[in-house]
Amino acid sequence: MLSLIAQGAAADLSGPVHVVDGDTLIVADERVRLHGIDTFEKDQFCGGNGTPAWPCGAWVSDTVRARYEGRMAVCEQTDFDGKYQRVVARCTVDGEDIGRALVAEGLAFAYRRYSMDYDIEEKRAAVRGLGIHGEGGQIPERFRRTRQRAKAAIFLTDAPEGCAIKGNISKAGQIFHMPGQADYDRTRISPEKGERWFCSEAEAEAAGWRKARR
Repeated sequence: MLSLIAQGAAADLSGPVHVVDGDTLIVADERVRLHGIDTFEKDQFCGGNGTPAWPCGAWVSDTVRARYEGRMAVCEQTDFDGKYQRVVARCTVDGEDIGRALVAEGLAFAYRRYSMDYDIEEKRAAVRGLGIHGEGGQIPERFRRTRQRAKAAIFLTDAPEGCAIKGNISKAGQIFHMPGQADYDRTRISPEKGERWFCSEAEAEAAGWRKARR
């Protein structure tokens, strides 16, 4: 079975679940990315615009773990992710499609880039405001792109695309300035001093920086 999986051939897996994060499991010693869904990354924060940053990614992972950890799952492979060397599969527990349940209850998004299987479930959850909908978090795929830009931005003196928030270090501590605030234009970023760019307000707050008062 391992050789089939390594080659990307279809294979079924069954065994107790170990939850890695909201959309990734380990079943029968294989890493399984759940088919057709995407959810907040474990280190992702929500908030901003006056709402304190909070670890919504960890909350999703912990909720999925509390529900499925140790339970017996049957997974039917739908694809193989060669980049990360992992199975993509539709998994069920006691006959319930895990991906469908997570989307329906607002714990995951339908990953329409790869599948429309859970489109209706997500729309219903969004209308009802369940779980992750309306929590002020970025769509996970956008968050991953933003995080990569933010890592690159740490060493730049000019703002990279999409990362215009200035993280400045002064006597007042680590302060970030949003575009349009009073001191934004005159604030300069010096990476050698530990100053940096941020791509979102929630990201800056999660890193321990506080918003300028004016």
